[in-house]
Amino acid sequence: MRFAICNEHWGNEPFEKVCEDAAACGYQGLELAPFTLKEDPRELTLADATRLVRIAHSFGLEIIGLHWLLTRPTWMHITTPDPLLRRDAMRFGQNLARFCGALGGKVMVWGSPKARNLLPEWDREEATKRAAEVVRGVAEVAYENGATLAMEPLGRKETNWMNTAAEGIDFCKLVDHPGCKLHLDVKAMSDEPTSIPDIIRNSKEWFIHFHTNDPNLLGPGMGEVKYEPIIAALNEVGYDGWLSTEVFDYTLGPKVIAERSIEYLKKVIAAQAK
Repeated sequence: MRFAICNEHWGNEPFEKVCEDAAACGYQGLELAPFTLKEDPRELTLADATRLVRIAHSFGLEIIGLHWLLTRPTWMHITTPDPLLRRDAMRFGQNLARFCGALGGKVMVWGSPKARNLLPEWDREEATKRAAEVVRGVAEVAYENGATLAMEPLGRKETNWMNTAAEGIDFCKLVDHPGCKLHLDVKAMSDEPTSIPDIIRNSKEWFIHFHTNDPNLLGPGMGEVKYEPIIAALNEVGYDGWLSTEVFDYTLGPKVIAERSIEYLKKVIAAQAK
């Protein structure tokens, strides 16, 4: 397993500063949120991708992919009955897929809770079919560009659609495309009745990416979640992908969060290897 971190922790800091800090802390990869790169992510170009890759590589870092895909523009939606909004979301997702490929990224984490919430009057089954159509259209382009969508179940406080890994797997089956798999997030899994190690085991055929964090919105090891059984389960199922740290409380500062998170993960992994 290798270590990555999400760039939005640094706010408006220059990308060079993000790379400098991440590399100094020992990370090998960066996961990028499109809304941090341009005010309107629809304006991201292949030239932007080339520049970002050049900077990241100069610090020995790999850009592993994208997340927070539909945060901006704010009207993007995938479960809505409005076909124009769904079309906008699909086309935007397809453009991001091409951008991700130009970055050399292999994964696109599909969370974006506000862009998938259901209204009470919507039929859940029909809404899920609508979302599958949008995601399938993006997955096709992502796959052509060397990337895979990783659908992210989220906690009930964040969204009312796709709250468990099991629901995520069912959705991936409905999409029925090799470019659509599952993503697991520790904070989100903490909201499930099933234990995190069991979720990992039950999802072993589907998940391709993993976010490390804590329900307290900080990094791994900075809250109550113990990672020893989590790392043990990841090893048990043969996961050899990225451990990508994503936090939501930035008050400690990005460098402190980055340092403490990776130090804790390395300590747990080293103990497991003994």
